[in-house]
Amino acid sequence: MGKRVLVIVGHPDSAPERLCRGLAEAYAAGARGAGHAVEVLDLAAVEVPYLRTQQEFEHGAVPESLTAARDAVLRAEHYVVVFPLWLGTMPALLKAFLEQVMRPGTAFRYREKALPEKLLAGRSARIVVTMGMPAFAYRIFYLAHGVKTLERGILKFVGIAPVRTTYFGGVGEADSARRGAWLAEMHAAGARGD
Repeated sequence: MGKRVLVIVGHPDSAPERLCRGLAEAYAAGARGAGHAVEVLDLAAVEVPYLRTQQEFEHGAVPESLTAARDAVLRAEHYVVVFPLWLGTMPALLKAFLEQVMRPGTAFRYREKALPEKLLAGRSARIVVTMGMPAFAYRIFYLAHGVKTLERGILKFVGIAPVRTTYFGGVGEADSARRGAWLAEMHAAGARGD
């Protein structure tokens, strides 16, 4: 039996030639071919308003423009989040989306005198990051801080584990053969459903 997979394309630029879009499509194709049920959510095509207050985050409703996306998050058993590294972390659009859908009552629940309840426990994720610098430099010299924030501070906080991470570095200099290898790697990951 296949998994319910949600692929989230976190690149704010809607240009179809973006590598992030190709990687997401390759993963989705591999997953579908292996019998997984796949939904793709391209954030460049969704209105994502910014949260501005703690009150709004804790007690406000998910905006109407994101209710279908929230429902897709709740349906999924496995998430694939694909984005370019911007200023060491995810683009603001992706962060704003996560703030909207990973709210109390949806992704976690506050408890008195206890750690929050993880409402998305039992689900898994893969983070796929593209960057201009070599991937080893980001992991070793910068300690992958922006991606670790997503992994530990958001996904694992709401119960999503395991979280696997794939880095593609030097994308600006990558030739078509290298990009083809990356697409094949994502297709294989999709077929495995991890």
